[in-house]
Amino acid sequence: MADLVHPARALWWLFEPVHAVSYFQPEGRAAFEEAGLHGRLRSYFANRSAPLGAVDAAPVVAAFFNFAPAMVERALPEVWTLASPEEALTARLKGASATLARLLEHVDPAQVELVADALEQAASRLDCAGRVLAAANAALPRPSGLYERLWQAATVMREHRGDGHVAALVAAGLDGCEALVVRCAMDMRREAIQPLRGWTDTEWEAAAERLVERGWLTERGTVTELGRIGHQALEAATDLAATRVWDDYPRAELDRLAAALKPISALCRSQLPINPAGLPDNP
Repeated sequence: MADLVHPARALWWLFEPVHAVSYFQPEGRAAFEEAGLHGRLRSYFANRSAPLGAVDAAPVVAAFFNFAPAMVERALPEVWTLASPEEALTARLKGASATLARLLEHVDPAQVELVADALEQAASRLDCAGRVLAAANAALPRPSGLYERLWQAATVMREHRGDGHVAALVAAGLDGCEALVVRCAMDMRREAIQPLRGWTDTEWEAAAERLVERGWLTERGTVTELGRIGHQALEAATDLAATRVWDDYPRAELDRLAAALKPISALCRSQLPINPAGLPDNP
């Protein structure tokens, strides 16, 4: 891992694609369609919210943070009339494991097991206080299959970091749409992100106006120096909130995990049609 990058960030860059790839692959779609959940909206919200049980939209709006409430409400709680949370949990593991088995077909299973073991160990040491999505995922039974184990461990780790990131955004006084507007003004594409998160043009422009008033954006929509400093502080707070689990690991052990995870992550990253998490081009 590069010395200039926080270890928690460097590892997130690597395990995030392992989690995210299943949302975009045919195996994931097929598993949810088999469970009675057709369409990206239904499958996505059933997938990520199933560990919480048959919840309605309100707690998911809060936990997911940067999705427009109207988009969440189009999926929840209606999805639970089509499939139970238990069926959604089965579908997501089935789809994720089939996706990873295909993508990692030529990766030595011993290397996959090394990574799965290491991420499971890290996940078992997480403090999930105040982190609802991480806690709900960490409480799920340990799967038996190798690729299921890899995906679930990566999912617990990324939801833990995501919960910490939401806390940092709340502490900074940003709402979900504002957080996206700032990031799209920096290095992400609005035309790719806005439809995925469900915000209308009116909502997006209102968020941009609030950021101009705050001094984070110029009238032309570019990020100001104050905005860059604010964003850097948010990312530093997110790293800090995610670092405790790695503190007791010797640097050599973290380097071994990163080296084993990197080719697995690269294969998954190559199949992501978009970059919704804002991962760097060359982690």
